[in-house]
Amino acid sequence: MPFITILASLLLAGCTVGPDFKKPAAPDVSDYTARPPATTASSANVAGGEAQRFAKGGDIPADWWTLFHSGPLNALIEQSLNSNPDLKAAQAALSVARENVLAGRGAYYPGVTAGVSASRQQDPPGALAPVPSNNAFLYNLFTPQVSVSYVPDVFGLNRRSLESLKAQEQAVRFQAIATQVTLTANVVVAAIQQASLQAQVEATHQMIDIDTRMLGVLRYQFAKGYAGRLDVAAQESQLAQVAATLPPLLKQLAQQHDLLAVLAGRFPSQAPDEKFELPGLQLPQDLPLSLPSALVAQRPDVRQAEANMHAASAQVGVAIANRLPNILLTANAGSTALAIGQVFKAGTGFWSLGADVAAPVFQGGTLLHQQRAAKAAYVQAAAQYRSTVLTAFQNVADTLAALEQDAEGLKAAASAADAAKVTLDLSQRQWKDGYAGYLSVLSAEQAYQQARINLVQAQANRYVDTAALYQALGGGWWHRAEPAYPAPTRNADEK
Repeated sequence: MPFITILASLLLAGCTVGPDFKKPAAPDVSDYTARPPATTASSANVAGGEAQRFAKGGDIPADWWTLFHSGPLNALIEQSLNSNPDLKAAQAALSVARENVLAGRGAYYPGVTAGVSASRQQDPPGALAPVPSNNAFLYNLFTPQVSVSYVPDVFGLNRRSLESLKAQEQAVRFQAIATQVTLTANVVVAAIQQASLQAQVEATHQMIDIDTRMLGVLRYQFAKGYAGRLDVAAQESQLAQVAATLPPLLKQLAQQHDLLAVLAGRFPSQAPDEKFELPGLQLPQDLPLSLPSALVAQRPDVRQAEANMHAASAQVGVAIANRLPNILLTANAGSTALAIGQVFKAGTGFWSLGADVAAPVFQGGTLLHQQRAAKAAYVQAAAQYRSTVLTAFQNVADTLAALEQDAEGLKAAASAADAAKVTLDLSQRQWKDGYAGYLSVLSAEQAYQQARINLVQAQANRYVDTAALYQALGGGWWHRAEPAYPAPTRNADEK
């Protein structure tokens, strides 16, 4: 009776050792930059030149890429979400984490095993060991039995272990979400870059054609004595320099083509047929700008770092519980008989109840240092969480700066292209009227094509910056229908 009383007291007084995790507070900042962003500059009559306005506190749609109003882009992203192997691997990792949580819950329940043993034995006639009541020295022995063992979670070892597993599942879940957000952003950027490179390749071909015609004119003039050898050599150098810029552009274009195929889960030789052009993309004009206090709940990498911090906190409790006494309750019941038909008859049964209490006394400092290591791991996870938060805010601030400055850059590039076009028109008019040579026309056309290349690059920057902002703000994953992606709210498991 005293033993049962003591045991019951221990079970009722069960506690959970270690720190209780508290989610970090949102950063106490009101803006991402020292100067809040304003409406960006606009460029008239240029694709991607619209002014963009920021809606502070605005929400991010789940399918934000549809705001570019490109059917081929939407189709390619859907195919990527269905076939990308990295995303499938992340989803499989989430299934592994879920099963580990379910497996960890088994520690709350008693373990039950059942078995049957059968043996044929022969004892020597002079043996001192007991023999069956019929004094037979050669006999069969059948023993079916059931064993039950249970470890009461007196100090919360099982609770902290399961808490850690749940936090690890959360970390894997947000890693899968980050993979999905990154995938969609990469597809959008790759499509934009493909469109930009294609336009640059076309302009470079035209520049090479212009320089080739200029060289032909100069060679003719040199043969007639109207131009010097220095002029011919300078034009040959110019043509060679422009021609040298074409292979790198073609290489980048091929690489973007292959990248789009792989992102869509295809081999490069099976790349999708979609071709993208910058005029076929519409620049979103109203951009959401989440509140800084909401960013930590929206960014999957921040949520993953928080879950890692939670898991490390629970591991501190596991390490502390491992240094405390452990109680094992056991029960056995069965039957022993000389014939299989007698195992359940009266007089053949046996049973036993037991309780073991074991406490670590000396482990060479192993358990102590494991506890200290767990605490240091928590400090590490907390520092990594803060670093992740700072990086998230930096991403948003950098993107806001890029949106503002690249809008100004596009405005300047558009003005330069317009000026180059005016120069080309005037040169052509003067050449037709006999006031200018053909070389001046070719030179003006060459300057115009270079201005076009700069304009295309500036246009692509604005589209890329817009995609980067949606990614930096979390990508709107909380609006997706997948049950694997929980909304950015706190549930009971995250307290």
